[in-house]
Amino acid sequence: MRHADAHAGGGAIGGDGQGGHSRPGGADTAAAPAEGASPPHPPGPGRDVASAARGSGMRPHIFTLSVPFPTPLEAEIAHGSLAPDAEPHQRVIGKDLTVSGRILTVRWKAEDCRLLRISVINFLDQLSLVLRTMQRFGPPVPR
Repeated sequence: MRHADAHAGGGAIGGDGQGGHSRPGGADTAAAPAEGASPPHPPGPGRDVASAARGSGMRPHIFTLSVPFPTPLEAEIAHGSLAPDAEPHQRVIGKDLTVSGRILTVRWKAEDCRLLRISVINFLDQLSLVLRTMQRFGPPVPR
Protein backbone atom coordinates (compact mmCIF):
# COMPACT_ATOMS: atom_id res chain seq x y z
CA MET A 1 0.00 0.00 0.00
CA ARG A 2 1.41 3.37 -0.95
CA HIS A 3 1.45 5.83 1.94
CA ALA A 4 2.44 9.46 2.39
CA ASP A 5 2.44 11.71 5.41
CA ALA A 6 2.38 15.50 5.28
CA HIS A 7 2.74 17.83 8.21
CA ALA A 8 1.56 21.46 8.08
CA GLY A 9 4.48 23.68 7.27
CA GLY A 10 6.67 20.69 6.44
CA GLY A 11 5.44 19.64 3.00
CA ALA A 12 4.78 16.09 1.97
CA ILE A 13 7.07 13.44 3.32
CA GLY A 14 6.72 9.94 1.92
CA GLY A 15 7.71 6.69 3.55
CA ASP A 16 11.10 7.07 1.88
CA GLY A 17 11.54 10.65 3.16
CA GLN A 18 11.83 11.95 -0.41
CA GLY A 19 8.48 13.33 -1.45
CA GLY A 20 4.72 13.19 -1.64
CA HIS A 21 4.31 9.44 -2.15
CA SER A 22 6.26 6.25 -2.00
CA ARG A 23 5.94 2.61 -2.79
CA PRO A 24 6.84 -0.38 -0.63
CA GLY A 25 10.59 -0.70 -0.37
CA GLY A 26 11.03 3.05 -0.86
CA ALA A 27 11.47 2.78 -4.64
CA ASP A 28 9.51 5.08 -6.89
CA THR A 29 9.08 2.44 -9.58
CA ALA A 30 6.00 0.53 -10.66
CA ALA A 31 5.23 -2.63 -8.74
CA ALA A 32 6.20 -5.84 -10.50
CA PRO A 33 3.32 -8.06 -11.60
CA ALA A 34 2.63 -11.17 -9.56
CA GLU A 35 4.18 -14.38 -10.84
CA GLY A 36 2.08 -15.78 -13.66
CA ALA A 37 0.24 -12.46 -14.18
CA SER A 38 0.69 -10.65 -17.44
CA PRO A 39 2.47 -7.28 -17.13
CA PRO A 40 0.30 -4.17 -17.59
CA HIS A 41 0.27 -2.60 -21.04
CA PRO A 42 2.45 0.49 -21.25
CA PRO A 43 0.70 3.85 -21.37
CA GLY A 44 -0.25 4.89 -24.85
CA PRO A 45 -3.02 6.51 -26.85
CA GLY A 46 -6.21 6.29 -24.85
CA ARG A 47 -4.48 4.58 -21.91
CA ASP A 48 -2.74 6.56 -19.16
CA VAL A 49 -0.57 5.33 -16.29
CA ALA A 50 -3.47 5.51 -13.81
CA SER A 51 -5.73 3.27 -15.91
CA ALA A 52 -2.85 0.87 -16.51
CA ALA A 53 -2.25 0.76 -12.75
CA ARG A 54 -5.93 0.09 -11.98
CA GLY A 55 -5.97 -2.73 -14.50
CA SER A 56 -2.99 -4.44 -12.86
CA GLY A 57 -4.65 -4.70 -9.43
CA MET A 58 -2.48 -2.12 -7.65
CA ARG A 59 -3.41 -1.23 -4.11
CA PRO A 60 -4.97 2.14 -3.18
CA HIS A 61 -3.06 5.33 -2.53
CA ILE A 62 -3.13 6.56 1.07
CA PHE A 63 -2.30 10.12 2.11
CA THR A 64 -2.31 11.48 5.66
CA LEU A 65 -2.12 15.14 6.64
CA SER A 66 -1.55 16.23 10.26
CA VAL A 67 -2.28 19.86 11.09
CA PRO A 68 -1.19 21.19 14.51
CA PHE A 69 -3.25 23.94 16.12
CA PRO A 70 -2.33 26.19 19.06
CA THR A 71 -5.05 24.64 21.25
CA PRO A 72 -7.31 21.56 21.23
CA LEU A 73 -10.34 23.88 21.02
CA GLU A 74 -9.07 25.41 17.77
CA ALA A 75 -8.48 21.91 16.36
CA GLU A 76 -12.09 21.00 17.24
CA ILE A 77 -13.41 24.21 15.66
CA ALA A 78 -11.50 23.48 12.43
CA HIS A 79 -12.78 19.88 12.47
CA GLY A 80 -16.35 21.13 12.86
CA SER A 81 -15.91 23.48 9.92
CA LEU A 82 -14.24 20.97 7.60
CA ALA A 83 -15.95 17.66 8.44
CA PRO A 84 -19.38 18.37 6.87
CA ASP A 85 -17.88 18.52 3.35
CA ALA A 86 -18.44 15.05 1.88
CA GLU A 87 -16.32 13.75 -0.98
CA PRO A 88 -18.12 14.02 -4.33
CA HIS A 89 -16.60 10.67 -5.44
CA GLN A 90 -17.28 8.66 -2.27
CA ARG A 91 -17.12 5.32 -4.11
CA VAL A 92 -13.52 5.84 -5.25
CA ILE A 93 -12.07 8.12 -2.57
CA GLY A 94 -12.50 8.13 1.19
CA LYS A 95 -11.63 10.95 3.59
CA ASP A 96 -11.56 10.67 7.37
CA LEU A 97 -11.00 13.62 9.75
CA THR A 98 -10.05 13.07 13.39
CA VAL A 99 -8.85 15.27 16.24
CA SER A 100 -6.42 14.15 18.91
CA GLY A 101 -5.52 16.91 21.33
CA ARG A 102 -4.43 19.88 19.26
CA ILE A 103 -3.77 17.85 16.09
CA LEU A 104 -6.29 17.58 13.25
CA THR A 105 -5.52 14.53 11.12
CA VAL A 106 -6.98 13.89 7.69
CA ARG A 107 -6.56 10.52 5.97
CA TRP A 108 -7.44 9.91 2.34
CA LYS A 109 -7.64 6.53 0.60
CA ALA A 110 -8.12 6.48 -3.16
CA GLU A 111 -7.76 4.17 -6.12
CA ASP A 112 -7.12 7.05 -8.52
CA CYS A 113 -4.14 9.30 -7.76
CA ARG A 114 -5.64 12.13 -9.85
CA LEU A 115 -8.82 12.21 -7.75
CA LEU A 116 -6.70 12.00 -4.60
CA ARG A 117 -4.68 15.04 -5.71
CA ILE A 118 -7.84 17.02 -6.50
CA SER A 119 -9.37 16.14 -3.13
CA VAL A 120 -6.23 17.14 -1.20
CA ILE A 121 -5.94 20.44 -3.09
CA ASN A 122 -9.61 21.27 -2.44
CA PHE A 123 -9.21 20.39 1.24
CA LEU A 124 -6.13 22.62 1.55
CA ASP A 125 -8.09 25.52 0.03
CA GLN A 126 -10.88 24.97 2.58
CA LEU A 127 -8.36 24.62 5.43
CA SER A 128 -6.70 27.88 4.38
CA LEU A 129 -10.05 29.68 4.52
CA VAL A 130 -10.80 28.22 7.98
CA LEU A 131 -7.36 29.25 9.29
CA ARG A 132 -7.66 32.80 7.92
CA THR A 133 -11.13 33.12 9.45
CA MET A 134 -9.89 31.89 12.84
CA GLN A 135 -6.96 34.34 12.73
CA ARG A 136 -9.25 37.21 11.75
CA PHE A 137 -11.60 36.66 14.69
CA GLY A 138 -8.86 35.94 17.22
CA PRO A 139 -8.51 33.12 19.72
CA PRO A 140 -11.73 31.31 20.61
CA VAL A 141 -13.45 31.83 23.94
CA PRO A 142 -13.40 28.55 25.90
CA ARG A 143 -16.81 26.85 26.01
